[in-house]
Amino acid sequence: MAVRAVASPAGFDEMVSGTERKYYMLGGKGGVGKTSCAASLAVKFANNGHPTLVVSTDPAHSLSDSFAQDLAGGTLVPVEGPYSPLFALELNPEKAKEEFRSATQISGGSGIKDFMDGMGLGVLAEQLGELKLGELLDTPPPGLDEAIAISKVMQFLDSQEYNMFTRIVFDTAPTGHTLRLLSLPDFLDKSIGKILKLRQKIASATSAIKSVFGQEGSPKPDAADKLERLRERMIKVRELFRDTTSTEFIIVTIPTVMAISESSRLCASLKMEDVPVKRLIANQILPPSASDCKFCAMKRKV
Repeated sequence: MAVRAVASPAGFDEMVSGTERKYYMLGGKGGVGKTSCAASLAVKFANNGHPTLVVSTDPAHSLSDSFAQDLAGGTLVPVEGPYSPLFALELNPEKAKEEFRSATQISGGSGIKDFMDGMGLGVLAEQLGELKLGELLDTPPPGLDEAIAISKVMQFLDSQEYNMFTRIVFDTAPTGHTLRLLSLPDFLDKSIGKILKLRQKIASATSAIKSVFGQEGSPKPDAADKLERLRERMIKVRELFRDTTSTEFIIVTIPTVMAISESSRLCASLKMEDVPVKRLIANQILPPSASDCKFCAMKRKV
C-alpha cells in the first residue's frame, strides 16, 4: 500500500496550513477508530482557526458519544468547548431509504386498482400486483444511504448560510459502503433504468384505459425524473471523492493483520476508482513504556 505519509504531527500541520484542500474523508475497517480520528482532526482544524464541520454518515452514531452531545437531529449543532467555530452533524440513513422508496414508487395507489377492477380488468391488476415491483425496490442498494447523506451535506454547503466552512471532515461508514457508493451511478443507470421503463409502460397503459373511459386523472410526479435527479446527485458525490484539488481520502487502520490487509485492499480499490489517497492514520499504536503492564506488552508484540 503506497501512501506518501503516515499521519504524523507534520502531516496534520500540512493539512491545517499547507493546503487549500477543503474536504477530508476518513474511512476504513469497522472498529479502527474512524469516528475518534475524525473528531480529533476536526478539533485540530478548529483550534487552528478553520471554521469546521464534521459529519458522520456511519449508522453507529458514535460522533455524539465523542463530543458528549446529541447530534442526531439532522441539523448542524455547535460543538461545546474552547474551539473556533466547530459544528457537527449525524445523518440518519433511514431517511435516505425513505427518499429512495419515494423516488422509485411504482404503484399508482389503490385508486388505479379499484378503477381497473370496475372496468372488468381485475385480472390485469392482479398480474401487475404479482410483479411486486414495490417490494423489489423497498430495500435500497448498499451504499446509497451514505451517498445520499453526503449529497445532503453538499446541498447544505451550497447555501449562503454554510459557505463559512473552510474544512469539512466526513466520518464515513465501513469500507464496503464507501466502495459501493462509488459505483452507484452505474447501478442506477442499469438496474433502476430497466425497472423505470417497465413502470412507464404500466403508467401509459393505465392512462390509455382511463382516457378511453373518460376518466383522466391528474398527472403525478414522474418517478423517472426523481431518480434522474437522484442519479445526478450520486455522480456529484463520486466526483467529489475524485477531486484531487478539494478532497483527500484518509485511510484509518490499526496495527493488526486483518486491519492492514483490508486497508491495503481499500487503497488499491480507491486507486482504481481514481480517488486520491495521500495519508494513512495508524491508530491504537502503543508507545514503549517502562510500566509492567502485561496487557500492553502483549499488545505491542502483536
